[in-house]
Amino acid sequence: MTLFILTVVLLALTVLGYRLGRGRALAVVEGHPRQLHSLPSYHGYWVALWCGLPALAVIMAWLAFEPALLHALVLAALPTELQALSDERLALVYNEVRNVARHGHPASSAAIAEAARHYASLRQILFISVATGALALAVAGLAHARARITVSLRTRNRVETIIRVFLIAASLVAILTTVGIVLSLLFESIRFFQAVSIWEFLFGTSWSPQMAIRSDQVGSSGAFGAVPLFAGTLLIAGIAMIVAVPLGLLSAIYMSEYAAPKFRAIAKPLLEILAGIPTVVYGFFAALTVAPFLRDAGQAIGLSVASESALAAGLVMGIMIIPFVSSLADDVITAVPHSLREGSYGLGATKSETITQVVLPAALPGIVGGVLLAASRAIGETMIVVMAAGLAANLTANPLEAVTTVTTQIVTLLVGDQEFDSPKTLAAFALGLVLFTVTLALNVVALSIVNRYREKYD
Repeated sequence: MTLFILTVVLLALTVLGYRLGRGRALAVVEGHPRQLHSLPSYHGYWVALWCGLPALAVIMAWLAFEPALLHALVLAALPTELQALSDERLALVYNEVRNVARHGHPASSAAIAEAARHYASLRQILFISVATGALALAVAGLAHARARITVSLRTRNRVETIIRVFLIAASLVAILTTVGIVLSLLFESIRFFQAVSIWEFLFGTSWSPQMAIRSDQVGSSGAFGAVPLFAGTLLIAGIAMIVAVPLGLLSAIYMSEYAAPKFRAIAKPLLEILAGIPTVVYGFFAALTVAPFLRDAGQAIGLSVASESALAAGLVMGIMIIPFVSSLADDVITAVPHSLREGSYGLGATKSETITQVVLPAALPGIVGGVLLAASRAIGETMIVVMAAGLAANLTANPLEAVTTVTTQIVTLLVGDQEFDSPKTLAAFALGLVLFTVTLALNVVALSIVNRYREKYD
């Protein structure tokens, strides 16, 4: 709460700095023969940045280094018998001290209670010091920047330079995050492939990643043939695309070409509500409603349908992807110029002929790109297949049987306390790398199709 109050005070000072800087610029230019180089608002931004940025830097440094500093100071003040403990026991002691100080948990000993009081005192002293320093820097920066305002001060250039630096930093964070994800997948996958052959993983037909603790136990080597996982993923994603593409494309054609404006204004937002429903809700719907319905319907006509069939997961996933396909296709179809439609009508074509022979061919690259992006979305879906698909790695093309997917196995392998030094756990990273590669390839192909074949109109 104290950090929140400090943030509010600093924001108030920043707003005050903007108003004082703007007012100072207006006061400087009064009666002066020259005009301001920059607008008064840029002078206000300049003072606000001088007020907020140094204080923000101090707070960020405090948040980054406070845990390590408190850890070192508290451990240094512990009694000698506690300091002589092993690193693991010492870490437990420090966690207890922190829990006692922050959450009021009962202390196990007088030494722990004293260390907790010392921890709380140090934490309060550090916060007061940081708050005082941040406020002092904010006030000093406000006064310094306001005093430097002159007619010739190029505040617009400086403010835009600072904004450009922030934009570059934000871009670098996004890029480096992506690079870090890829490298973490790659390094852990390399460790996995040092224990399991990559050919066995990519082309093996038996998946049983359970590793025994002792070498004399059955199945101690495990089986890591991922073909059943790839087949199950493609089967469920294929069913989803069979459902989503026709329904999404037909709804997009109706919304863009046939629907009245009032109906479109109501129906399109309602359709896109499907995209905002959490995927866990779709998973519940598939597991509790669709799967039992398909099982009972199959029994009624003499078919054996598994309780966690690929058909149930695929149907619900297809329903989830419908607004994705519909929205993309609608945007692409709407972007086709009306002059093409009018020219087709002028040659005597009907509305349906215009749509099938003029509008859809012109919008086809964008529609294909949207379908491929939807396919990558279906392949990477997690919650629906975790809740509605099975865990058995069956190599089958029958949609009525239970299959498993790559994402289901990743979740299964990483649930609970795991040690990241066995092929069983590292297999999740290899599966993630394959999934990342496939979805990236689909996205690249979709973008290349759109960029290569799209029509450009004046």
